[in-house]
Amino acid sequence: QVQLVESGGGSAQAGGSLRLSCVASGLTFDRYSVGWFRQAPGKEREGVAIMSSAGQSHYAESMKGRFTISQDNANNILYLQMNSLRPDDTGIYYCAALQGWSLSLTSSLYDYWGQGTQVTVSS
Repeated sequence: QVQLVESGGGSAQAGGSLRLSCVASGLTFDRYSVGWFRQAPGKEREGVAIMSSAGQSHYAESMKGRFTISQDNANNILYLQMNSLRPDDTGIYYCAALQGWSLSLTSSLYDYWGQGTQVTVSS
């Protein structure tokens, strides 16, 4: 049974940094593509960054150069390092997974989801 548990959210000032973690169980990163999505108040869920089962990464345009997705394969932990945070980065951040290779940022393709962690960026 796949389980994803996020942590690391919180509050930050604009220009600051946060690192999110997602502990994954019931899967291995070489067989699942995993990523981060977020949902701001009143908006649809959007893709942030994906890491494929082959270790390739893909980012939404507005996150390029500011966010970095990485994996700790030994401990089955997915990370999202967020730098140069902006107020519009505020939202609930979710970890998600699907079996097989993908670099898609389309949330409907992902079968497994964590409970989310809140990120609030103030100006």
